[in-house]
Amino acid sequence: MSEENTQHIKQVIAALRKDKKLKKGLEKAQIKKLWRDLMSETIDKFTSNITYSNGTLSVYLTSSAMREELNRGKDKIINLLNQELGENVVKKIVFK
Repeated sequence: MSEENTQHIKQVIAALRKDKKLKKGLEKAQIKKLWRDLMSETIDKFTSNITYSNGTLSVYLTSSAMREELNRGKDKIINLLNQELGENVVKKIVFK
């Protein structure tokens, strides 16, 4: 492979993220992975599904007690996710 055809992976990913359709898909995948990585194993155990659309993260939980507890910390969770993503992607979280 010639030198002129090589790029760092960061450059390739940055270029892909500029494509709106790809960016949305990448964000969804990143957010789902971050939820699992950042939340405790206990919270993840009670998480049945995660969806993301237009700035809203919907987290489906199997425990009403866990849902109430997480509702109290919504702002902190949003800030944590956005900090890890490096931009203000998650605007709202809905626990269901």
